[in-house]
Amino acid sequence: MSVNTIAINRQMSHFDDHASVWLFGYGSIIFKADFPYLERRPAHIRGWARRFWQASHDHRGTPDAPGRVVTLIAQEGAVCAGMAYLITPEVFAHLDHREKNGYLRLATPIMFEDGQQAEGLIYIAAEDNQAFAGPAGEPEIARQIAGAAGPSGPNSEYLLKLAQALRELGAEDAHVFAIERHLLQLGPAAAVLSSGQRA
Repeated sequence: MSVNTIAINRQMSHFDDHASVWLFGYGSIIFKADFPYLERRPAHIRGWARRFWQASHDHRGTPDAPGRVVTLIAQEGAVCAGMAYLITPEVFAHLDHREKNGYLRLATPIMFEDGQQAEGLIYIAAEDNQAFAGPAGEPEIARQIAGAAGPSGPNSEYLLKLAQALRELGAEDAHVFAIERHLLQLGPAAAVLSSGQRA
């Protein structure tokens, strides 16, 4: 079920007096930064694991045939690699709209590759949001992704671009890479897209 979180996110005033804020991207924001930013740096956060457990009704699927996209699940000892962007608060309105299907802003420490750390912003779709798809086997997730598409394109493209971006970061993510393997076993169309993305 689709849900709109824009109004809730606009109530968060934690960073309103900041001239700039670090945004941590762990999903499509890694490879699709459709917003202005001042700086971009590889980074990671601790205590969170990336999972394809959120339904996408508005970007990579439809209300009748939702796709699956990533969110973060609290997990002790986990390290989630991604990309951090230094943005101004004016960008929040765009991000709130982009992430409106269940994602809420949250402040979190962000660690950079040089050892520096900053308090930053992430968008997380928690387990109590109405679009939460929940756990499933990786082959099942791959089948759902293979059959879904939405206004932002095929769900398979999202998965393959994310896997490619993580490899470029030198990041290991067993969950994402396992779903990618299962997707590529489903048919030649997925394999063609994958080879195109890696060329």
